[in-house]
Amino acid sequence: MTATVPPETTNRAAGRRFALRESAALRWMIYAGGFVVVLSVLRVVTGVNDLTAGGTFSAALLLAVPILLAGLGGLFAERVGVVNIGLEGMMVLGTFGAGWAGYEYGAWWGVICACLFGALGGLLHAVATVTFGVDHIISGVAINIIAPGVVRFLAAIVFVGTSGGAITQGPRISSNTGQFSLPLLSGGNLFGWNTPDPLQRIANKEWFLVSDLCGVVHGLTNGVAMYTVLAVLLVPASAYVLWRTPFGLRLRSIGEKPEAADSLGVNVYLMKYLGVAISGGLAGLGGGILVIENGRRFNEGQTANRGFIGLAALIFGNWRPGGIASGAGLFGFAEALRLRSSPGADSVLAVILLATVLLALVSLNALRTRKYVAAAISGAVAIVIGVYYWQAEVVPTEFQFMTPYVATLLVLIFASKRLRPPAAEGKPWRKGQTT
Repeated sequence: MTATVPPETTNRAAGRRFALRESAALRWMIYAGGFVVVLSVLRVVTGVNDLTAGGTFSAALLLAVPILLAGLGGLFAERVGVVNIGLEGMMVLGTFGAGWAGYEYGAWWGVICACLFGALGGLLHAVATVTFGVDHIISGVAINIIAPGVVRFLAAIVFVGTSGGAITQGPRISSNTGQFSLPLLSGGNLFGWNTPDPLQRIANKEWFLVSDLCGVVHGLTNGVAMYTVLAVLLVPASAYVLWRTPFGLRLRSIGEKPEAADSLGVNVYLMKYLGVAISGGLAGLGGGILVIENGRRFNEGQTANRGFIGLAALIFGNWRPGGIASGAGLFGFAEALRLRSSPGADSVLAVILLATVLLALVSLNALRTRKYVAAAISGAVAIVIGVYYWQAEVVPTEFQFMTPYVATLLVLIFASKRLRPPAAEGKPWRKGQTT
C-alpha cells in the first residue's frame, strides 16, 4: 500500500524552503550584527578603539574591493566550468589600462579601459581552454606569467618620456571617480546642503555597542569612492544576473552539466566565452581601483597577489556573491588593522584574540552539529592561539604582515567542509560529448 502526502503538507514544506532561501539577506545581516557585537566586546576588553573605528572600516572597504572584484570575476568563469587561476594576470592588465587611460582621458575612462584590458586577458584564457582544450591551470599560470611582461613592454612604449613616467610606473592621474557620503547620517551633501554627521558624534562617545555600530556604519558610508560604490553594487547585481535571469541560468547550467544545456539548444561555447570574458573584465576592474583610487598612478607589482586572495575568497564564499563579499571583507579588515598599527600597538593582538573567539564559536557550532573531529581541531587551535595572546606583549613585525594571509588560510580550512563547486568545473567539453 502506497502512502500519499497531502498537497497542503507538500506546499508548506516548499514554502518553508522558499522562505529559507529568501531569508539569505536577513541571515547575512544577522551575521554582520553578531560580528559587530563581538568587536564591541573585544574593544572594551582590549581597549583597542581601532577595532570599530570608522577609519578602520573605511580602509577595510577600500582594501577589500580589489579582492571582491577578483572573486566575482572568478565566480563567472567557474560557473561556466572554467577554472580561472589567471585572475592575477588579468588584474595586472587592468592596472595598465587604468593607468594609461586615466592619465590620458580621465578617471572614468580609466575604469572602462581597466575592464576592457582585463576582458582581453579573459578572452585569451577562453581561447586556450575552450577552443583548444588547454588545461585550465596551465593556461591561467601562463597568463599570470605573460601579463606582467606585456604590461612592462607597453609601459616602455607609453609611459617612458612622460612627466613622472617610467618603465615601472605611470604618470600621476589628476582625477578620481569622486566620493559619496550618506546625507543626514554621515555628513553627505543634499541638494547643496552639507548635512550633519551624527554617526561620527555618537561614535566619539565610545558607548558600548551603540558607538561601535555607528563607527562601523560611518566608516562604510562617509567619503566612499564612487568606484567602490560601483564595486559593492556589483555584488547584488551578480546575484540577480546569475540566479534570476535566463542568461544566468544558462551560465550555471553549463557549469553543472554542459551536455544537457547543449541538448536544449544553448550555445555552450559562446556562453563559456562570455563567462570568462566577464570574469576577466571584473578582475581588470579590481586592478583598476588600485590605480585610480588607491595610488592615483600605475606601478609595477601593484596587485601584490590580490588575484590569488580573490580566488581564496571565491572558494570561501562557496561560489556565491555574498560569501565572496564576506571573505574579501575579512581580509580587508585584517589588512586595515595591520596598516593602522604602529610598532608596539595592540591592534594585531586584538585580531589574535578575535581569531580565538571565532574559532571557539566554530568549535561550539561543530559540537552542536556532532562534528566532533572538527570541533576538537578548531577548539585546540583556539586554545593555542589564546595562550599565545595571553603570553605575548608585542607581536613581531613579521607576524603583523602575515596576519591577513593567516586569517584567510584559517577561514578556508574551516569552511572547506561545506563547499560545493560547480560539477563540471575544470572539465574539458566538446560538442556532442556525453558523460
